[in-house]
Amino acid sequence: MNFGSELKRWRSLKKVSQLDLALTASVSQRHVSWLETGKSQPSRDMVVQLAEALDMPLRARNELLISAGFAPLYTERGIEAEAMQPVGDALTQILNHHNPMPAFVLDKMWRIVMTNSAADRMLDLFGVEGIWDAIGSEEKNLALLAIHPKGMRPFIGNWKDLSSHFLQRLRKQYMTTHVPQERVALESIIRLIGDEAVTAPESHAPLLPVLPLVLRLDELELKLFTVISTFGTPLDVTVDELRIESFFAVDQATSDFFSDLQYKSSPS
Repeated sequence: MNFGSELKRWRSLKKVSQLDLALTASVSQRHVSWLETGKSQPSRDMVVQLAEALDMPLRARNELLISAGFAPLYTERGIEAEAMQPVGDALTQILNHHNPMPAFVLDKMWRIVMTNSAADRMLDLFGVEGIWDAIGSEEKNLALLAIHPKGMRPFIGNWKDLSSHFLQRLRKQYMTTHVPQERVALESIIRLIGDEAVTAPESHAPLLPVLPLVLRLDELELKLFTVISTFGTPLDVTVDELRIESFFAVDQATSDFFSDLQYKSSPS
């Protein structure tokens, strides 16, 4: 990677002009221009300063440092590492507290890192173990599970609406990564959506404040929406890329169903 072109790419992704970046990073517009064209070379502190001004993910900040000839600044440890125990404990507490509603911890590529018992019960309800085999995926990927025609898609009652939402999230993610393996993986998931995605959700009356996920199994209908949570002050790449997708009930019937499901699954 070339530092100047990478800086320009991220500035374009963030839709920030050279002047706006210069003002935010407390440097001159001319200096930003010279950095992008290669007329000037940045110091390590300048790279960090510009990355912070662009609010870049920690992995991308490391890559920007490398492109400028410097060592990465942020560590990347597995969730099982000893130093990550406070993070793991916090995630476990959040997941357990969210029962009886489902919650997942995902990495940036939608791989399932952790689940709570309610999420496991919901997946079991739809026979997901058999679905994983049908999909032929070696890893448990929530995006693939939701979008694949042999996955959860046949159970999604409002797929036409949600396909547009999925497509927007995946395309945005695709635009912010240049790691070849990640781009290939995202492209394969995006292709699964096909031409079914629409530019806007169909009108609903009354219009809900959030777009629900409607799951249907025989006579059962569940209406859910998600809240995405992230760590506020990450200093590790792994922590920066983790997110918690917590499901909430849209209506009382869905809330009662998950409460009853937890009660029936509890040891007597």
